[in-house]
Amino acid sequence: MTTNRGHELGRFLRAHRTAVRPGDVGLPAGTGVRRTPGLRREEVATLAGVSVDYYTRLERGKETRPSASVIDALAGALRLTRDEHRHLRELASRRPAQPSRAELSRCTRPGVRHLLEALRPNPAYVVSPINDLLAANPAGLRLLAGIDSWPVQQRNIIRYVFLHPTARRLYEDWDEMAPGVVAHLRAMASEYAHTPEFVRLVGELTVKSNEFAGLWERYEVDAHTNGRKRFRHPTAGRLTLGYEAMSLTGTDGQRLIAYYAPPNTPDHDAVVLLDMGDPTLDAPPAGRDHRPSSHRQTEADPGRKPGYQR
Repeated sequence: MTTNRGHELGRFLRAHRTAVRPGDVGLPAGTGVRRTPGLRREEVATLAGVSVDYYTRLERGKETRPSASVIDALAGALRLTRDEHRHLRELASRRPAQPSRAELSRCTRPGVRHLLEALRPNPAYVVSPINDLLAANPAGLRLLAGIDSWPVQQRNIIRYVFLHPTARRLYEDWDEMAPGVVAHLRAMASEYAHTPEFVRLVGELTVKSNEFAGLWERYEVDAHTNGRKRFRHPTAGRLTLGYEAMSLTGTDGQRLIAYYAPPNTPDHDAVVLLDMGDPTLDAPPAGRDHRPSSHRQTEADPGRKPGYQR
């Protein structure tokens, strides 16, 4: 009987098998049209040193407890990153059934809120494991242009990236950034997939965003904690900021994310502007509906303006 764990393990293996080309692992492409994108099952089995029958059972969820050596061999055959390798180990070691967890805490400690204030003018905010926006200093909230027009319970960074009409203009490299956002949510799945919030968020975005659904099926895993992002902000203009994401111990998986720019630079001046605020930045455009929208609905009805009503 296929277990939930086996089903998820099989999905992971299939997604990564189809993403690897024969030439990536030193195999000839062969002649004729390949019916399967990426590697065939027998090719993965050969590369990992296991039988085709055993590997097939893994993909079909009939075998759910591969040994550590098999996991390592599969990680090499599928060219997994360190985070993806770790995620494969966690899938293989997960118990056959996990009960639903209680809802995640949305409370932030007073000390953390003091830290947000102390970080000004640098934009900073606190998020849950699935990137619900729990607290922010002024620049942190304003950096996510328009998110304050959504009800507090709807403010989620991933929902913002895929469903808010401002996000595609705000992020200069949206096409490059969006896969990383989904890959980070995949990294959180090993621990939080059975929380009600995780199930609701993935379900909503899979239905409302074709792009999210496609990226989710790729099953990329990346628990990135730092980097740089380029913004095209409606008030602060173009700016490039570094960021650091820090886990807050003693919480229900909360993280503090802080952005920064070197002093005496145009980027830092833009950060100061965000911290000071601006009436045109803080007030939503008159007459516009700001509910999170479905990208599919937008394509089907271009005359309809997506958004949440305040």
